[in-house]
Amino acid sequence: MKIVIVGGGISGLTAYLALQKHLPKPAPPASDHEYTIYEPYNTSPETTSHEPVQGTTHSSTLIVGGGLGVGPNGLHVLHRLDADLLRDIVRSGYMVDHSNLRSKHGRLLVKLGSPGTGGRPQGPDRRPRMHMLAISRHALWSRLRRAVPDTVIVNKRVSRVVAVAGGRNRVCFDDGSSPVHADLVVGADGLKSTVKHALFAEAEADPYPPHYEGLVGVGGFIPAESVKHLVETGSMNFIFGGNGFFGYFYAESASSDPYRASPCHVSQPGDSVAWWSTHAMEKSPPNSRSIDTEDVTRQLRERYASWTDPVVQRIIREIRVESMWPTWTSPQLPTWERDGVVLVGDAAHSLPPTSGQGSSQALEDVEALVMFLAHQLRRVDAEGGQPFPLGMEKEAIKVAAKQYETMRRPRVEAILARAKNMPDRKRDMGLVQEYVMYAFMWLMGCFPKVFREQQEALFEYDLPGDVERVLARDG
Repeated sequence: MKIVIVGGGISGLTAYLALQKHLPKPAPPASDHEYTIYEPYNTSPETTSHEPVQGTTHSSTLIVGGGLGVGPNGLHVLHRLDADLLRDIVRSGYMVDHSNLRSKHGRLLVKLGSPGTGGRPQGPDRRPRMHMLAISRHALWSRLRRAVPDTVIVNKRVSRVVAVAGGRNRVCFDDGSSPVHADLVVGADGLKSTVKHALFAEAEADPYPPHYEGLVGVGGFIPAESVKHLVETGSMNFIFGGNGFFGYFYAESASSDPYRASPCHVSQPGDSVAWWSTHAMEKSPPNSRSIDTEDVTRQLRERYASWTDPVVQRIIREIRVESMWPTWTSPQLPTWERDGVVLVGDAAHSLPPTSGQGSSQALEDVEALVMFLAHQLRRVDAEGGQPFPLGMEKEAIKVAAKQYETMRRPRVEAILARAKNMPDRKRDMGLVQEYVMYAFMWLMGCFPKVFREQQEALFEYDLPGDVERVLARDG
């Protein structure tokens, strides 16, 4: 079977690793399925997060963004994929066991825990309670990239994908080279997905274009030395004000800490702190790499000059903004799959940053899709080609893709609805609105049970069990 993955970011690399691990091997003489990842940018494991990029980037691209959080549910996907890989990833970041929501003057409004077991018990005892991983996007990407052979990745830009009902799908390229044909095409190419158009080929233009949300983000890293006495061990911090939002967390563990590779322990912090800020901007910058960095840095300092949170003040004195990332979202798509072309992650459902689940849901997507596909392919093999007598692999892919979407859509849409129902605390607001926001957040802290239940629904999710329930129901 020929499998093409479009996009060499976090979703695409994880998709390859999961497919390679779980799919049953083809019949001899083939030793394995044929895999190719197409990614237009440099995918060398030695690529740095500061390497310049030509043209417009996708949201899946390795160098986009500063830091991110991977919830316990996402970490359990990685653990089931490869426990050694998970330890390598955790070693490259910092485990946090709580989040602090503060006012712009540093007052603590809400403190939320973030542990989760990731689903079913193992034996008489529950699975160890993993925390949330705070990590740079590049560090997460680079650890996944090192696990993928260079020979699998081709640096070419896909221009179009054509879904073919009765045969192999067609993948075309910007450089005019000959198309390739694949039984399965996984669209892991982010919010501005090219693969998405294959699902709505009848439309002349993209019927579900991404939408700029009027917000931009900046971020980076500073040495931890100047703020280490001000940032709690094991914390992720969210600072809210009437004219923007600021966040910061330790980006790595101390190299000497014996538990720095454990997702179940909070280590002593290392030498860097990640920070990010989001604020309103009417028009999206045309090119995040061509901005006047000195002017943006000056504006950032002016914007937060009246904030008295001590960490924010120290950060804005030390930083020099190097890039800016607009916040884009996409409408809910009526389908994520068509004739063996399947979307995962941001290409299927762009979750806003307020959800805190973008990377974790992408990881869940990949695991669910691969589990269903592996089951359907084994079913074909066990039944000697039944119930798919013609085009067996193609039909197995179609059935698995529909099961994947049917199972995943309700969970993702529930997370999206909850994120949209949260008051928008990152846009400019008046003084009254600002203090109403603080009062609302303070009230949140008075009802910890409500938020603990919401977190359990996210973090305790039993994905393998959900797959088994769907398969049992479908017969």
